[in-house]
Amino acid sequence: MDELDARGRIALVTGANKGIGYETAKALAAKGATVLIGARDLAAGLRAADQISAEGGTAEAVQIEITDAASVAAAATRIGEKFGRLDILVNNAAVSLEKGREPSEADIGLLRQMYDTNVVGTVIVTNAMLPLLRESDAGRIVNMSTGLASLSLTSAPNSPFASIRHLGYISSKAAVNSATILYANELRPTGIKVNAANPGLCATDLSANKGQPASDGARVVVELALLGPDGPSGGFFDSKGKVPW
Repeated sequence: MDELDARGRIALVTGANKGIGYETAKALAAKGATVLIGARDLAAGLRAADQISAEGGTAEAVQIEITDAASVAAAATRIGEKFGRLDILVNNAAVSLEKGREPSEADIGLLRQMYDTNVVGTVIVTNAMLPLLRESDAGRIVNMSTGLASLSLTSAPNSPFASIRHLGYISSKAAVNSATILYANELRPTGIKVNAANPGLCATDLSANKGQPASDGARVVVELALLGPDGPSGGFFDSKGKVPW
């Protein structure tokens, strides 16, 4: 797929102070984008931005609590006042809180918390940033997902995914996949492309540091963030190509 020139583009990555979000921000900055490090903890965001800047990238921290509409609105206002637009939104911030529970043992409070962050938070951020994305000549939205959210893969009895039954995290990410399609359908006439990324199992806090380096998982996210005009919208992709819904 053709790749847009990242130089001069403005990118917001939520949850970018560590893990895949940080590696995505770092890679976009290395390609010349100005990266906004979305972080609930501003101090952590500032440290991440300083690290990227020390390596020659352009980055700054933006305090944002994705479940708090006022916090998100304030971040959108700040971005609008300083840059006038947003070219790339990576909805990366998410939580997984089940700690091995089976669906029949689901903690309803934790379930609500995961949906509030992973689904509602993604919608809050996307809707708040859309006016800025509409000002871009090539707006791109990437929603972070997981292969576990594939109904095709998890429903196959012989799939290794069938043994993983984290109700809140998996079903909330399946909801994010569905939202990806709905936004893509709505925004298709505008040229804004919306896709879901499956980075694979990466060594982050979310996975108890098991898996491939987060920088490897970030590659597909960066690819989708810089899709050319002929690139897809409304799809689910990993480093090898399309992932089945």
